[in-house]
Amino acid sequence: MTSKTKTYIRMAVDYGPLAVFLGALATTHGNAVAASWAVVIGSVLALAVGYALERRVAPMPLVTAVMGVVFGGLTIVFHDDRFIKMKPTILYCLFGLFLLTGLIRGKNPLKTLMGDAFHLPDPVVRTLTLRYALFFFALAATNEAVWRTQSTLVWGFFKFPGAAVLIFVFALTQMPLMMKHAPDDPPAK
Repeated sequence: MTSKTKTYIRMAVDYGPLAVFLGALATTHGNAVAASWAVVIGSVLALAVGYALERRVAPMPLVTAVMGVVFGGLTIVFHDDRFIKMKPTILYCLFGLFLLTGLIRGKNPLKTLMGDAFHLPDPVVRTLTLRYALFFFALAATNEAVWRTQSTLVWGFFKFPGAAVLIFVFALTQMPLMMKHAPDDPPAK
């Protein structure tokens, strides 16, 4: 399997359930209870496809899928769309807490997550970790504001692709810090 194919598979596993949920939300005119079936089924299928093709389950898609199944299931069982709408808030808070807890313990959780993706001095990684933690808390607060004040369909578009765009833009704003402290030569392998 080529690396390009693996990239497409990873994108399908990561974003497929979200895209299916948004499509179901749009076709059901904002019925989050009906669209939650798409989250539950899509999450399970995405993990199965990812495992079948890569022979592994990545931690982040697993966490997202488990939360999708749990909160989608609660939405379906109780016919209450608040569960699925709170899922991103809880997920973003968990990400923020994970990063902050790592910092408090003297670890660099962002460096662990990113692996060989970047090589920066530990103080810079700690700064980035703190910034990302605060960003995830802000994203959680934004999700709460959107789902409580907007229609379900507007919230759905905020959830995807809106939040993904915000995460991408935030990552771009961190590039100057990363570029300033990036090593001149890549580390030897």
